[in-house]
Amino acid sequence: MDMKKFEKLLLNKVKNQLSDWFDVHEASLPNENELFRFLHSIKGTAGSVGLEALSDIAEDLMAQISENSKRQWKPDDLKTFLNGLISHTYEYENDSRLKNSESREHLPVIQIISADVSRIVLAKEALEKNGWIVMPYTALEKALRSKYDLRPDLIIIDNRESMGLAILDELEKHHSKHFIPKVVIGHGGRWKERMDAYKRGADDFIEMPFEMEELIARVGRLLDRKALFDQSALLDELTGLYNRKFLKDTFKRNLAALSRTKKEFCLAVLDLDHFKEINDEFGHLAGDQVLSSFAAFIKEKTRGTDSVFRLGGEEFAIVFSGTSIKEAESILNRLLEGMKKLVFSEKGKSFSVTFSAGLFLINSEATTLEEAIGEADRSLYSAKANGRAQVVTSDEKIGEVYKKPLHISVIDDDAIIRSMLSKIIKGMDAPNFQTDVEVFENGRKFLDSNRLGMKGDHFLILDGVMPVMDGLEVLQRVRKEAVGVPVKVLMLTGRKNEYDIARALELGADDYVTKPFSITELEARIKVLIQRPN
Repeated sequence: MDMKKFEKLLLNKVKNQLSDWFDVHEASLPNENELFRFLHSIKGTAGSVGLEALSDIAEDLMAQISENSKRQWKPDDLKTFLNGLISHTYEYENDSRLKNSESREHLPVIQIISADVSRIVLAKEALEKNGWIVMPYTALEKALRSKYDLRPDLIIIDNRESMGLAILDELEKHHSKHFIPKVVIGHGGRWKERMDAYKRGADDFIEMPFEMEELIARVGRLLDRKALFDQSALLDELTGLYNRKFLKDTFKRNLAALSRTKKEFCLAVLDLDHFKEINDEFGHLAGDQVLSSFAAFIKEKTRGTDSVFRLGGEEFAIVFSGTSIKEAESILNRLLEGMKKLVFSEKGKSFSVTFSAGLFLINSEATTLEEAIGEADRSLYSAKANGRAQVVTSDEKIGEVYKKPLHISVIDDDAIIRSMLSKIIKGMDAPNFQTDVEVFENGRKFLDSNRLGMKGDHFLILDGVMPVMDGLEVLQRVRKEAVGVPVKVLMLTGRKNEYDIARALELGADDYVTKPFSITELEARIKVLIQRPN
């Protein structure tokens, strides 16, 4: 993104405000609270667009005044106080140098679970300097739920008062079939504590007190191990089916057979219907059982020449070798009818599960796997848009391709931040989602808009410090009034205030970012929260 536009907007904003205060006859000067908010806005925005020196000046000035004071400033005193800011703003106007960050879309995701917010803040800041995304959790239950959506590459567990051992037990119970390295932070001098952690599944144990460089080095080593494992593994850990990597090899072999024998083949993409509702009502253990049973069912009911894969989540694929599209469609419909007859029992309730499927015929050697999956996906979305529990082939798609609505709201009192984030989000690729973006200058306007009443998923980027209604108050209202609505919240904060961060996490924020922030890393973080790539 070209940041020069936003640099110019910020410099003009600062100049215009200073002109209003000092060049207008009988101007209304700010009180100390208003001046603090003006400087707070500059600090966050300047750092985010690359004007770090301007951000530092604003931060230094903020430290000299009180956020809660109503003291009125006199013209000469205010001009003297802001002299450094004034000088730097006008000098910087002729300096167009900006830092360019390398875009990184596929960043490792780390979960850190700790009741100690200060430890979360310190570890998150240090780890993210290495280009990793760190998702903070003060409650185990939310961490377990988020694991399914985020699919973390590593988990850090604080063993304060031996709670980490209980967390390891829960992770083992819920995710024993998934390889996710786990690092426990505890009292290494207690031999039993360390041994118990290893017995319960810890991959590493770091003794307190420790140097942050040591944590970074050990985490980096385990992330390398995880990456190596992911590259070499061919089987999905939960279901025992082949994974996406082996799908590439299978597709190549069928293309080679097509070249030799001219026998066409088919690719189907299947997705379980209303799977999220199963997880929400019965829990993720029940959801895992459904996935395992579904995988076993389709593996048993397909032919020996067919290959079954788990693509990720509740999405599966089948390659029908040497098979016409009509024959493959017939097999899928038989699978669908058989699946309807399977009965699952959880918490005294019985339920059945269906799937939707998209089917694509490959009869050209020039077809790539990406093209085949894309066509099958488009048919799958059509099946879902038209009632689910059906099979749609690529030559009979009905109407528009279905994409799930995702309503993204940017709530920030800084017009430059709103404009910048809106442009970033509108330019983002969000597969499977139909996104729309709205910006709001304060929380009250957002809540009064009834935007949360719109059908679909919601993603909020919420500034923590705003006039009219504080960001924490907005978050509290959202969690209270939007029960049952799928809402993810990314908080923006200009202060590393542990109380504010702890309160935000307690109220249900999914992550927080401290202003100033890197544009490219914020974009990557948004993508992770919206839809982690498989």
